[in-house]
Amino acid sequence: MKNIFLVSTILILFSNCQSNYNKKMIEPTAKKIPTTLNYHSDTLTDNYFWMRLSDQQKESSTPDSQTKDVLDYLKAENQFLDVNMSDTDELQSKLFDEYVSRIKQDDSSVPYIENGYIYSSKYDKGEDYRRYYRKENKEGSKEELFLDLPKLAKEQKYFSLGDWSISTNNKILAYSSDLVSRREYTIHFKDLITGETLKDQIENTTGGITWANDNKTIFYVKKDEQTLRSHKIFKHVLGTDSSDDELVFEEKDETYSCYVYKSKSNKYLFIGSYQTLATEIRFLDANKPNGEWKIIQPRERGHEYSVSHYDDSFFIRTNWNAKNYKLMKTPVSSPSKESWKELITHRDDVFLSGIEIFKKFLVLQERKDGLINMRVMNWSNSQEHYISFNDPTYSVYPSVNLEFDTDLFRFSYSSLTTPNSVYDYNLVSKERTLLKQQEVLGGTFNSENYISERLYATGRDGVTRIPISIVYKKGYKKDETSPLLLYGYGSYGSNMNPYFSSTRLSLLDRGFAFAIAHIRGGQEMGRDWYESGKLLQKKNTFYDFIDCGKFLVDSGYTSPSHLYAQGGSAGGLLMGAIINMEPSLWNGVIAGVPFVDVINTMWDESIPLTTGEFDEWGNPKDKVYYDYIKSYSPYDNVSRIDFPNLLITTGYWDSQVQYWEPAKWIAKIREYRTNKNLLLMYCNMDVGHGGASGRFESLKEVALEHAFLLKLEGKN
Repeated sequence: MKNIFLVSTILILFSNCQSNYNKKMIEPTAKKIPTTLNYHSDTLTDNYFWMRLSDQQKESSTPDSQTKDVLDYLKAENQFLDVNMSDTDELQSKLFDEYVSRIKQDDSSVPYIENGYIYSSKYDKGEDYRRYYRKENKEGSKEELFLDLPKLAKEQKYFSLGDWSISTNNKILAYSSDLVSRREYTIHFKDLITGETLKDQIENTTGGITWANDNKTIFYVKKDEQTLRSHKIFKHVLGTDSSDDELVFEEKDETYSCYVYKSKSNKYLFIGSYQTLATEIRFLDANKPNGEWKIIQPRERGHEYSVSHYDDSFFIRTNWNAKNYKLMKTPVSSPSKESWKELITHRDDVFLSGIEIFKKFLVLQERKDGLINMRVMNWSNSQEHYISFNDPTYSVYPSVNLEFDTDLFRFSYSSLTTPNSVYDYNLVSKERTLLKQQEVLGGTFNSENYISERLYATGRDGVTRIPISIVYKKGYKKDETSPLLLYGYGSYGSNMNPYFSSTRLSLLDRGFAFAIAHIRGGQEMGRDWYESGKLLQKKNTFYDFIDCGKFLVDSGYTSPSHLYAQGGSAGGLLMGAIINMEPSLWNGVIAGVPFVDVINTMWDESIPLTTGEFDEWGNPKDKVYYDYIKSYSPYDNVSRIDFPNLLITTGYWDSQVQYWEPAKWIAKIREYRTNKNLLLMYCNMDVGHGGASGRFESLKEVALEHAFLLKLEGKN
């Protein structure tokens, strides 16, 4: 892998005589091969369409001329980045050392009990990956290592653990791994009694593993090899060849994907089919893996639901006549909608995001005014209370809660100033016990030295209030000279919850403020917040982010000369849109794995993820959606303007946003822009959408991003 923190070999060998040349290195120029694209009555010319390679071309050991041209261009972009960031080599190394110095390297997780065993995981000093341990839950039992990730990842350019699961009799481990970064996982099996690796091996899966209760049958999901849509669920019996595995379910609707999971009670298996606007779930007795799957409620467009099990009932979280969701209960023997009885009513101002069921209690995860609340209800007397949190903005979510008959609810809590903390909360006494808080080493961090706030920007309609979470170090000057990084996403109903980051301290300690814009397209303010930021209202996402930036400037936190923006994937689309719409508002922008070539990608149903996202972006084969998407698609709206300083990151093996989108985008910006600000791209040739694997290797890419910002501010 190319080391982005060292100058290239040539520059090292000839540093003295080349130093002046480096500063003047000519920007990469992508060749132009006009490709005519006819969409409806519209004809587009794409000069950089040639950059797209098939998987076969990428994987070939003998590159053809097109592949060579693409690789040469990506190499040139990486070299150009190296040269232009070479003056930050020392800073990047310093930042990386800071990040690592704050990490407790010999760290371990909070143990939990499952099926008679106590489980935990540990990092050893200097290791990128965890080791997983267990011991019997009885006096004097010895701890055993059952999954050694450092050993599995050794000599791999990339390694990612997908899932691991142990059979009901505690004897067989199944785990999945991805060595390419395409999110295509191979499932392996290990006999935990003998330590032997079994011959069974299942390739090209989503990584998930679901055991039946017979200790020999697992269910798993395969992807379509071209589109990577999760579409087939198979049953594998240990000791048999995976090529003979039985297909138990196929999702034939190309707008749907599917998954399989097991209930917390371990009594039922579920198959879920889903798309943006609909869900359908089947169930099967986990003791009868060869039985017949039964549908709980047939799919209906606009109806989404999820299922939990306890005792003789299913608990259904549903948006049926309830935009912000409600909770229903139904007998397992009669699961369809006609038998549903309401437990928690719908509320216009509260979004029901999840539930955790216990024998004596029900814990609801709710969102109100953009904040997460935990509501505790007693089954016997209907008394209820909320768990209190002190920070003005924070993240909280259930941790491992595998036991039914307990008064303890385990949750994880974090805020912009509070490191991640795991608590056991007594549902009766309301007392909480801190089990573990993320240690921030180095001796310089004190949460009292940082301030977090929750602000509200007013949208351009004069009515919409857009939440902003912000953090800065005491002494931050709220004036036009202070730098501020604004982060956003705003798609798929995903919430950008404020969380603690030890790497972020390196920016805060150098005078930056960091803010999150909770813009429409997320679900922070309820279902309407999501629906008003997608399809033919997608521009609200971009407008909200711009309006948050202007609000921070108008409120005196910063100025356009020191305001920066960052987002990744769909958040990278956000970055592309906002610099086309308001280029002068930002001094610098970081766009990670950016989804910027929206029309070409959404038109081509052979590209991974396209068909399942028509209800998010719209199908451009419908002229109404085509016209709207074209009006904001970053690649299609590059024009002759002064662009802010821009750093783009991507991965050659990305299956979510193919590398050619950012590669085409930067080439077109170079062709059109009217200024000479920094325009840089880093393509990691070994990874995909999630970036580098391992807890240390990934920090090098963070150091590059932070160094880019600090370089623009003249800070080190």
